[in-house]
Amino acid sequence: MSELLIEIGTEELPAIPLLKELPNIENKWKNILREYRLESEFNFYYTPRRLVFWSENFPKKQAKTTSEFIGAPKNIAYKDGKLTPAGLSFLQKAGISEEELSFKEIKGKEVLYHQKELEGKKSSEVLGVMTQKFLASLNFGKSMRWGANSFEFIRAVRSCACVLDDELVEFELYGVKSAKKTFVHRSVSYDLKEFKSIKDYFKLLDENFVILDPKKREERILNEFKLIEAKEKLNIAQDDELLAEVVAITEYPTALLGSFKEAYLEIPSEVIITSMRENQRYFALFNQKGLDNHFIVVSNAVCEDYSKIIYGNERVLRARLSDAMFFYKNDLEEGLKPEKLSKITYLEGLGTLKDKSEREKTIAMILCEFYQNEKKEELCKAIDFAKADLSTQMVYEFTNLQGIMGSYYAKNLGFSYEICLAIKEQYLPNSEHSALPSTEFSSIVALANKLDTLLGLFSLGKIPSGTKDPYALRRAASGVIKIVLNLGKNFDLNILFEKLAPKYKNFDLQNLKDFIFERLYTLYEVNASFIKAVLSSKNADLIHIDAAIKALIELSQKENFNENFSTFKRLANIAVHTNFKIDTSLFKEEAENKLYEEFKKSLNAQNLKIKLNNLFALKPFIDEFFDKVMINVEDEKLRNNRQALIFSIYEEFLKIADIKEVSL
Repeated sequence: MSELLIEIGTEELPAIPLLKELPNIENKWKNILREYRLESEFNFYYTPRRLVFWSENFPKKQAKTTSEFIGAPKNIAYKDGKLTPAGLSFLQKAGISEEELSFKEIKGKEVLYHQKELEGKKSSEVLGVMTQKFLASLNFGKSMRWGANSFEFIRAVRSCACVLDDELVEFELYGVKSAKKTFVHRSVSYDLKEFKSIKDYFKLLDENFVILDPKKREERILNEFKLIEAKEKLNIAQDDELLAEVVAITEYPTALLGSFKEAYLEIPSEVIITSMRENQRYFALFNQKGLDNHFIVVSNAVCEDYSKIIYGNERVLRARLSDAMFFYKNDLEEGLKPEKLSKITYLEGLGTLKDKSEREKTIAMILCEFYQNEKKEELCKAIDFAKADLSTQMVYEFTNLQGIMGSYYAKNLGFSYEICLAIKEQYLPNSEHSALPSTEFSSIVALANKLDTLLGLFSLGKIPSGTKDPYALRRAASGVIKIVLNLGKNFDLNILFEKLAPKYKNFDLQNLKDFIFERLYTLYEVNASFIKAVLSSKNADLIHIDAAIKALIELSQKENFNENFSTFKRLANIAVHTNFKIDTSLFKEEAENKLYEEFKKSLNAQNLKIKLNNLFALKPFIDEFFDKVMINVEDEKLRNNRQALIFSIYEEFLKIADIKEVSL
């Protein structure tokens, strides 16, 4: 085995595209190793200017492989005991003599056959091709060209090192010839530095302020965070996404403490945090009262005196906060102006944002009936003002603060806490792990927003396809389900959509219902056929559907479920739809009476979970029925009555889940 080092040196890689592709990088290199029969363990490292693979035990050559050659049938390959042109062609293709030729029966015919073991190539002969193929497989979204070159990559490739057992593997990559050279930290030198061995490579980077391992860079940052927290008696806001981004843009990170004027704390904390995070990648600090007027910047510079770096960052932040203060005061003075929404187009075919608000109010009134909520007037007011902050200067500057800024401005106008909170929470949930609206009032406002978006876009035919979802309709559908389940009150999509359909252009409502139901598959960690079985019951109440799925999941976790389930699968397959009523006077066998009596008892259930358990408890009686009762007898009345009994049991299952759809 050998030691292998591969480094691709680039100009600064953009952090977000790199982090998005990061989970795939190691798997893609593994696939390349497998394809070229050089499977081995490896470490992957990255900094803003390099991608590195290091393997301590790399194969010196490819693993052997077996190659099969299959030729013409024997009666065609030979004529009068001599090889025909077809036979000779096979020898040439397989690279063998006639003495090495063998035969094999395939699909009833004896054909020419040869199997040979092929020696693998030396690793050094294929590493160049492998590296090129790996880089071509990376998907960063956008690529660039540089110089007069025709090739593309996320950033210009400036160096390439491929060293096997301290020997250089020579090849050319994106116009760069491999060499035992690498870039050290820019604070030390802008020039490529030579190294003699792999050990020397790691030593060179370590001595010149390049921490190659991203985990060690993160550890360094977090340790410095702890020192600052202890010294200043402050807490740093946890932000894993920002931390990952900072790790990706630094080679030698150093956490520095900066500050801004306390007067700027008058600005809502969300604005300050957003400005620091999005524009400058600063970490916010908190004291016991709330947001503090200090921040942390993680510098990539290497120097003895960091005061100028701190001052420069403070000056940049001061300018941004000064603008934010100006916007905030102007917005407070202007107030929320819902009438401006009539001049903002929502979407062609769906009118203005004012039109959207009016539709949302209609939905909210219907939801009030669903939830028996009497705060109709307050809900209408909340929806009237919910999107008014879209015309403010602050939201124009920080679009992700929509709703949040509206709640501040609404509070300034003297609106109730309930209305301000609903304005703030109207877009929740806005991500997979997002919080939900915290009250029923806020939930109705958020549901109205999401339901109008779904109905409106579907009415225009703007339905997501494949991975494309420009209007985030999948997230809206998931949000509807999560909010409804959190409230825990009946929510029948059939009833709701029938009432709302006249407000939109005509379209197939079933498509939208199916689209929402599809989101259920992402919300439960369960055998997908369970969800399909529940949906096949045709019940459109999300609370009922949730209860049925959970009941089926719990039942499936019981001992012998798989074995017992076969009885009910058989029952479902035998059941034939019939309009005949069960006539107990036609029962001839004791097994019929027993099954019917136990079946009637099973219907006395307070909830779906109990009902499903009761139905599954019928197993011994169903088994006895199948053993002792002939269903398809010649007597038509008996046959119909027995079919009616079986179908009645299946029909009760069907109210919960169609067990025909369950696959174990």
